[in-house]
Amino acid sequence: MLFNIAYGQGGIESSRRTAITSAIEKVGPAVACINVEQHVSAYSSQDPFFRYFFPPEIYPMKSSGSGVVISPDGYVLTNTHVVEKASKITVTLSGGEEYNAEVVGIDKTSDLALLLLEGKDFPYAQLGDSDGLIVGEWVIALGNPFELFSISNQPTASVGIISANHMDFGMQKESGRVLQNMIQTDAAINPGNSGGPLVNSNGEVIGINTFIFTGSNFNKGSIGIGFAIPINTAKRIAKELKTSGSIDRSFTTGLVVQPITRSMIRHLDIPFRDGVIVVHVDKNSPAQKSGISIGDIIVTAANKKVNSPSDIRNIIAEKDLRSGDKIKFKIYREDGYLNIKLRLGTYK
Repeated sequence: MLFNIAYGQGGIESSRRTAITSAIEKVGPAVACINVEQHVSAYSSQDPFFRYFFPPEIYPMKSSGSGVVISPDGYVLTNTHVVEKASKITVTLSGGEEYNAEVVGIDKTSDLALLLLEGKDFPYAQLGDSDGLIVGEWVIALGNPFELFSISNQPTASVGIISANHMDFGMQKESGRVLQNMIQTDAAINPGNSGGPLVNSNGEVIGINTFIFTGSNFNKGSIGIGFAIPINTAKRIAKELKTSGSIDRSFTTGLVVQPITRSMIRHLDIPFRDGVIVVHVDKNSPAQKSGISIGDIIVTAANKKVNSPSDIRNIIAEKDLRSGDKIKFKIYREDGYLNIKLRLGTYK
């Protein structure tokens, strides 16, 4: 009787295997432990006279992070901040097999990088669809927190839910990263998890774990607030990195605008103070094709207030929009408002 309870069909033993354990078994072999060697320059003295006459000393430095193999030919997705300025990169997969890796391309803005392993027929993860995520659904964070991968030669798993979706942090001034549309999770993400996969219960990668909030300057670990880049964004970036090694964010609108002044407000009887006025539209430009005309006042871009020409550029950068993408403008014209969508053009 006891035998039947423990091992019989539908018993306790079979109940231990869940969608979570299945997902970990499915994706685990494709999780990468990324080991990075860097050469950091530093002066041994702060004395300006000393620093003028003597070159900085070069120190070797090692760090580690996570990644995920996304194709059988060895392409690996990770974060830019994991591999940036690396002099040598090695990748360890489950079981302890180690491979040399080269950087195919990095993108500081999205904090995504693409690596290529030396070899073939690699285990790889299936990439899911991050557009249909459900707040509250189960997710698993896999990776190499605190270099624990090297102890057991397998990734560490932590489980949680999707806490929120479409979290926008805009452009980070210090790093230049644009953190838009992020996935929030309470699955534990710690130092070393960066670049690793966030996986759904179907065993599909739906995000790339990137950063966490911490409780204080003294607590650098997880407090249950972590963020991942949506895999649909990562797929788009990886495709372009694979093709060209970099991301082209050049664009043109064909617009020339200037802030509205008090005299303009009085003369044109404008019923508000925010906005920029269109003073020139290039012929055959995206602006002309969208229907924007000289004298139009742009009040918002992508639902954000606009008060200077730089505001439009910054909003486009924060949204990580590029040539071919559309941006919505709210326009004031002849005592009424219009919503106009402009498709960004290619800069020549």
